[in-house]
Amino acid sequence: MAESKKAKYYKGMKCGGGCGGAYFLAMIGAAVYYIQQSETFWTGVVAILKAIVWPAFLVHHLLGL
Repeated sequence: MAESKKAKYYKGMKCGGGCGGAYFLAMIGAAVYYIQQSETFWTGVVAILKAIVWPAFLVHHLLGL
C-alpha cells in the first residue's frame, strides 16, 4: 500500500524539473548583464535583485505592448 502512495505522489512531478534549471541559467545571464552595467557597489546590489525578478519585468513590458 505504501508503494502505491509513493508512485502516485511522484507521478505528477515528472515534467516540472526542466523549468527550474532554465530559470536558473536565465537568472545567471541576467545577473551578468545587469552587473556589467553597474558602476558602484549599490547599483551592483540592485543588479542582483533585478536578476532575481527579471520575469516580472518581462511580463510587464509584454503586457505594455
